[in-house]
Amino acid sequence: MPLEHHIFVCNNQKSGVGDDVAKALKVALKKQGLKSFVAGGKKHRSRIQTCNCLDVCKQCKKGSGAALVVYPEGIFYGDVKPGDAATLVQEHIGEGRPVKRLLLD
Repeated sequence: MPLEHHIFVCNNQKSGVGDDVAKALKVALKKQGLKSFVAGGKKHRSRIQTCNCLDVCKQCKKGSGAALVVYPEGIFYGDVKPGDAATLVQEHIGEGRPVKRLLLD
């Protein structure tokens, strides 16, 4: 079964915020019914996964949040905090619209 979206969250920060962001994204996917759903007679799934480094530290917004990338689009976000998870899931995953305030340049 192919993935609709695969999100990698950097957890290479000393604060551990990446793990917290990944957990919050997983909760948001479940709450919003977007982890696994059927549309057009086809089953779709999304997956959240942590990784050691996305190699975007120099371009990241240098805030207290984590960097992450959403595939298949290859869209990078920076300074993402656990409180941003519901918005990111709703707008990007649910509506197909990137969250501009979190995009990396």
